Amino acid sequence: MVIVPKKNGKIQVCVDYRKLNAATVTYAFPLPFTDNVLDTVARHECYNFLDRFSGYNQIRMHPED
Repeated sequence: MVIVPKKNGKIQVCVDYRKLNAATVTYAFPLPFTDNVLDTVARHECYNFLDRFSGYNQIRMHPED
């Protein structure tokens, strides 16, 4: 961490994340495109997901969707 004085007299805290980024393993499979997700869940009656805050949820889907 580096504290840098700004021109207006305030200070700004800067953090250098280069070493952390170098040590982080990148995920080879990024999040899918929205179109691919929607194609995958198409023609299903219900879409389920796990929300970290609310728990298990279900979203009803209209048959035409």
